[in-house]
Amino acid sequence: MHRVDLKRTTAGAKLHYVVIDMTHGGVKICISLAKKGKIVHAVDIYNTMKGIDAKMLEVYGVNVIDLEDLVNLKGNVCIIAPVHLPLSEDEIKSYNQNLKYEFLTHHEAIAEILDDWGCDIPKIEVTGVKGKTSSVFMLKEILTDENPLILSSLGAILYEDENEIVLKKNISITPANIKETIDLAYKVANPICKIAEGEVVSENLRKYSSAIFESSLGVCGIGDVGLLTNIAEDYPIAKSRSSASRAKSQVFRCNTVACQKECYDEYYSDIEHEKANTFSVSDETANLYVKSVTYGLDETTVDIIYKNVKSVEGNVWDGEITVRTFAPGPHHVSNVLGVVLISLCLEIPEEKIIKGLKNYKGIAGRTNKKTIENSIIIEEINPGINTQAIKESINMIGNLDDYYVAVGGDYGITCEEIDEERLAEFLNTTDCRLILTGEVGVSISQKITRNAEIIENYNDCYTKAISDNKNLLFIYRSSYSNLSQR
Repeated sequence: MHRVDLKRTTAGAKLHYVVIDMTHGGVKICISLAKKGKIVHAVDIYNTMKGIDAKMLEVYGVNVIDLEDLVNLKGNVCIIAPVHLPLSEDEIKSYNQNLKYEFLTHHEAIAEILDDWGCDIPKIEVTGVKGKTSSVFMLKEILTDENPLILSSLGAILYEDENEIVLKKNISITPANIKETIDLAYKVANPICKIAEGEVVSENLRKYSSAIFESSLGVCGIGDVGLLTNIAEDYPIAKSRSSASRAKSQVFRCNTVACQKECYDEYYSDIEHEKANTFSVSDETANLYVKSVTYGLDETTVDIIYKNVKSVEGNVWDGEITVRTFAPGPHHVSNVLGVVLISLCLEIPEEKIIKGLKNYKGIAGRTNKKTIENSIIIEEINPGINTQAIKESINMIGNLDDYYVAVGGDYGITCEEIDEERLAEFLNTTDCRLILTGEVGVSISQKITRNAEIIENYNDCYTKAISDNKNLLFIYRSSYSNLSQR
């Protein structure tokens, strides 16, 4: 799909915008375009649209159609669809071969809609297969003085003077929800007050001075800096017509890029970008890499070397920096490196980077450590957890004799499901005291050949560890919001 300028006018025939997929943010895109005076049609391809969304489309004059209705259109059509749409451009064109087609992704449409937004604040977009949310909240600690506006898999959140304002808890990290997050923050910052005779006024204040947006399948390109954490698993999308690596290549639309070196070499070495920077735990040819590291479950010390780092402002930086933060395993350190590189690209002072990472203690909903009675509990809760992540989590525990290792999770959390055969094969090689829990754990128990205890209710894993005076490594594939009432 290629880029088209939404601001342009089409001579002669009218330009129709056909937005496909109301499930993953299409409603917000439709309304945003309609507010700009465009002729907009909505295709609810998965038939999931609820009454309130249908009503909103009606209010803004958006026509709800099926793809078969393309035969009734004339002239020029801009198709706006997500990168994971299970239809090819040719399949869409087959509904009406007489139209002149242009194609945009949801990401590209949001970039055009937000073309004149946020020019005066630092903006960061974060994508990757693993480590996105952790990276976002490390960056939040570094930018805490800038009152960051955040969209992550943990919600849309505004930080004002270190106070957390939850704008929306259950919100996906689709591109349209970047616009949703900005709109929610505007409503908070601009309370409407009734005055004489019904007139309304607005304070017209913006409460944030920076923005950090997490996206699952690529970025919009509105970021001053784009971070690509890794391609830990290059899973297929769009009925195998595309892949995670191809979708996430959109990060190179950002002004400046920070990309894991191993990922860059394997997937993106042919992309030309003047301000592409790389980071690596072990590859010294990267722009930023580890000189030495001392791991700890509470705090890890990382000595970092950086060279020829291209900044947003066009400067080039070389130097060394030592940070101390919560990063108990190599995959966590890789996330730290990406965050440090992003910060250098934004020319954030080193002392601010060091202080921010020192304050990062992990996050509920990803990796975090706590103590309950006499038991150390390390949680790795992630909707996209896979075999490699589980392997790295187990390997970060130096002495497993004192630990129970609980592995499991829920189905239907993300589009890609866990490879149970591969996971079972790995678990068969481990010597840990293994507990299998949740829907995923029960299923895996039927595939492994080693001994494991089956605990269907994940809450009982905590109870068992505490009562047996053992520590617990709890690795669970789920959205944290599903477990937060524990």
